[in-house]
Amino acid sequence: MGEKKGFFKRLVEGLTKTRDNIAAGIDAVFSRFSKIDDEFYEEIEEILVMGDIGIRATESILENLKAKVKEQHIKDPAECKELLIRSIREQMEVGETAYRFEEEPSVVLVIGVNGVGKTTTIGKLAGKLKEQGKKVVIGAADTFRAAAGGQLAEWANRAGVEMIGGQEGADPASVVFDAVAAAKARNADVLLCDTAGRLHNKKNLMEELKKINRILEREYAGTYRETLVVLDATTGQNALNQAKQFSEAADITGIVLTKMDGTAKGGIAVAIQSELGIPVKYIGVGETIDDLQKFDPEQFVNALFQKPDSPEE
Repeated sequence: MGEKKGFFKRLVEGLTKTRDNIAAGIDAVFSRFSKIDDEFYEEIEEILVMGDIGIRATESILENLKAKVKEQHIKDPAECKELLIRSIREQMEVGETAYRFEEEPSVVLVIGVNGVGKTTTIGKLAGKLKEQGKKVVIGAADTFRAAAGGQLAEWANRAGVEMIGGQEGADPASVVFDAVAAAKARNADVLLCDTAGRLHNKKNLMEELKKINRILEREYAGTYRETLVVLDATTGQNALNQAKQFSEAADITGIVLTKMDGTAKGGIAVAIQSELGIPVKYIGVGETIDDLQKFDPEQFVNALFQKPDSPEE
């Protein structure tokens, strides 16, 4: 409970810039308009798009809102606000099976370009799973970046989990091969693999991931597969573009959004889900292990509009 509450507080603080961008603008529209007309909707649309919620998500949010206004015969803009908040939240439902990898033996591949907080995310995830009593093995298969192995080893150490690989220039596929062997020998619940972080040559990335997938299919058949892409929320539309490119190279099952604290572009969480149909599964608002949490749309929207977090937490 304490951890959750603390996280909500940090999320509220972290979303300050986004809130100034979106919620403040929306409040201004609500106080300025006395009737619901096209101009009212246009202003809301502009604020959502400017807040990085994205064109597609904004369109469905507005459609949803207009339908509800009609259905409920609402005449006063002030009464629209709750409906708008609900429409935004409905864009981001994660779905029941989102965290299946926690329930059965699984491999979680983590992808992301350098500098987005990928290594830190893997370290935090390892720690979280370990706290749940899971046996975790980390495969350091991003062998391209000199410091990655050492950084990951530090996190593995802190989380008290075993790490395989970490030598610069090693063949990523052979690291995965060794990591699978270790995971099998230790009877691990989750094998977390840090994979390549470069997008400028998508063909290489695709080849590498195909190779890794072949090894997993052959050596570790029957394990559940999760592929998470780590994105830096502060980059807004650029994060969305990265997600698109990665989803062309791999079968992405979820998004981790880091650096949600201090970004004015937090609306990107809504955009990614809507544009790609891939749920945001985790968000990060800081450095410690508790600063990475499962994404809760209701909590996110409450933080965005400064409503107290739901009491049942």
